[in-house]
Amino acid sequence: MTNPVLVGIDGSPQSFVAARWAGREAAARGLPVLLLNVWQAPAGNVQFSPDPEGLRFWEETRVREAGKELTDLHPGLSVSARQESGPPMSVLLEAAAGAELTVLGSRGLGAVRGFFQGSVGLHLAARSDRPVVTVRGGAGADIGQMDTVDRDVVLALDLDRPCGPLIAFALESAAARHAAVHAVHIWDVHRMYGYAAPSLDPELARELREERSRLLATTLAPWRRHFPGVVLRESVIAGPVAQSLVAVADRAGVLAVGRRRTHPAGAVRIGPVAHAALHHAACPVAVVPHD
Repeated sequence: MTNPVLVGIDGSPQSFVAARWAGREAAARGLPVLLLNVWQAPAGNVQFSPDPEGLRFWEETRVREAGKELTDLHPGLSVSARQESGPPMSVLLEAAAGAELTVLGSRGLGAVRGFFQGSVGLHLAARSDRPVVTVRGGAGADIGQMDTVDRDVVLALDLDRPCGPLIAFALESAAARHAAVHAVHIWDVHRMYGYAAPSLDPELARELREERSRLLATTLAPWRRHFPGVVLRESVIAGPVAQSLVAVADRAGVLAVGRRRTHPAGAVRIGPVAHAALHHAACPVAVVPHD
């Protein structure tokens, strides 16, 4: 059985933009789409709350509308939809375990909306064992704004801890999209050398940067052989990691960043770079877990 592209639908405009993006991605990869609405009755004073059953029916209707929109856009695409009850985080996390990837809507650039409301999306990205993609969108977003299929996939690499699943995800996504991969390593001199960075000898700085460039090329060499049809470009960029990465990915089709499943203290969390990308990148962001 083929794992689907899972989409969280909560009825918001952001979740519909996510569904459109997921439909294109699924069609390019030859995968089915599963639209999932997680219903949880609103908490609070029942006397002053909207009718819970009416809200549940409205969300169920929105899921059906999203499904019809995807089948109209992609006639050959297999689309299924369902509504489940329970805590959104728990239900989504369980469903994500059986998905190829999970797609959620986000307003991005600051405050988060849609399934990111209440940090559900952040928690899912931090805990899922499968890739989670967040797609920025709003009430004014349309299909044209989400036309990112043939744009570069930007691959953010930490050369001290390169991870195969992250590189594979970027290359597989690019191959399906007939797009290129731009592999980027951000070299933050100040983070590496602290107050000594401004006084770093220019010749030594050049040699160190060239060393990072050679390491990046060596890391990607076997992947070039596995994906000969994908154009793979490499860049080593000097500057603050999060800020530089967001700038590089400004016009990307997808920004792929890694997330370690566990940290030394045993905590499960998103690192600062992935966190910044989720909140500030204009393009869809894929968080790919790795050991």
